[in-house]
Amino acid sequence: MVTISLKLPSPLLKQLQAEAKRTGRSKSALVRDALENKLGRMRRKPKLTCLDLMSDMIGSFKGPADLSTNPRHLDEAISKDEAGGKKRAR
Repeated sequence: MVTISLKLPSPLLKQLQAEAKRTGRSKSALVRDALENKLGRMRRKPKLTCLDLMSDMIGSFKGPADLSTNPRHLDEAISKDEAGGKKRAR
C-alpha cells in the first residue's frame, strides 16, 4: 500500500479518533472504508427511467381520465382548427 498524508479539520479528526476507539479499528482503515464507499457510490449512478425524468409532470394535465384510450378524444383533437382551436365540420 502507498502512504499518503492529509489535513483534517480538528472536529473531523476528533470524530475519526472517537470512531477508531469505539470500533477498535485504525484511523487508516476507517478512512480507506469511507473513501471506498464514497467513490463506489459516485461510480454507481442510478439509471434514470422515463418515470424518473417526468415524475414532476405526471398528473399535471387536467382533462378526461380516459384521454389516452378513448378514440373520441383523438377524433376531437384532429378535428380542431389549428388556428382558432375550433372544431371543423367533417
